[in-house]
Amino acid sequence: MNKVKELAMKLTSILALIVLAVILSIATPNFLQVNNLMNILRQTSINSLIAAGMLVTLITGGIDLSVGANTIVCACVMGIAVKSGITNPVILVALALTIGCIIGCTNGLLLTKLRLPHPFVSTLATKYVLAGLALLITSSMTISGFPEAISFAGSYSLFSASGFSGIPLSFIIVLVLFSGFHVFLNKTAFGRTIYCVGGNREAAKMSGINSDKVLTLVYTISGVMAAAASIIYVGRTGVANPASAMEPYDTDAIAACIIGGASFSGGKGTIWGTLSGALLIATIRNGLTLLGASSAMQYIVIGSIIIIAVFMDVTRIRLEDEARRKATA
Repeated sequence: MNKVKELAMKLTSILALIVLAVILSIATPNFLQVNNLMNILRQTSINSLIAAGMLVTLITGGIDLSVGANTIVCACVMGIAVKSGITNPVILVALALTIGCIIGCTNGLLLTKLRLPHPFVSTLATKYVLAGLALLITSSMTISGFPEAISFAGSYSLFSASGFSGIPLSFIIVLVLFSGFHVFLNKTAFGRTIYCVGGNREAAKMSGINSDKVLTLVYTISGVMAAAASIIYVGRTGVANPASAMEPYDTDAIAACIIGGASFSGGKGTIWGTLSGALLIATIRNGLTLLGASSAMQYIVIGSIIIIAVFMDVTRIRLEDEARRKATA
């Protein structure tokens, strides 16, 4: 039954995406142009990777508000390394992933070792620390001059030709990583353990599951995915801008997960549902841009969508609780 509900939620977000595409294609003829659709896939990539890490934290009933700042710090660290003469892409990628891993692991340890009441507190604090750190290590200066070998993942497109911008490599990377996430969450023992911890932490503990270890690893995964997003970010923008650490990457990722069927109560969510949620958000932003909407209006629309998604999640939880009480009465 749970799988049926998850499938229904995923199909709901896909249906919403289709309806939105139809509306936008009527509102603006440029929307359905192939190059614009490829641009939407390109815009989706960063949020998708961040949202994948956010998903595993939400499945455990937690949240990671530091993902956006983590992404920017990793990009800034790569930028500093480039300015120091390090241009080997393997070293730069390894450096970013290591930094992201350390930040994510730190979030997990803050939650499990300090016994803070909720990861909202620790990850929000980490977000501000990282934002300040990004400004400090770069002297508040935007860093550019990244080698082509490192920006390749975020800027290159496959099968490009005259009149066709090509399929963005960044989205292909997203599909590959999401396929791995699907196998990880659904076919491995640890993936199922994550759902168990999120569904009922006390029952998981009584079953012999080390919840603290699971949570630490989950937040480490979130950090690594934020670091992976930093590589795409550098390729797309060509710079590492420390001021972007306070951009709403975290809220976009949360919205993608909730729209895709995840729940703040934990124990729910699929990676493909998250991808459909990320595509929906990117489509909305793209459509509003084509319609000439201001950035202020875009924030208002996205914020409204988050409220609707959260309301749907709360309503779904309440209905499930009522059905459970009636079944046991």
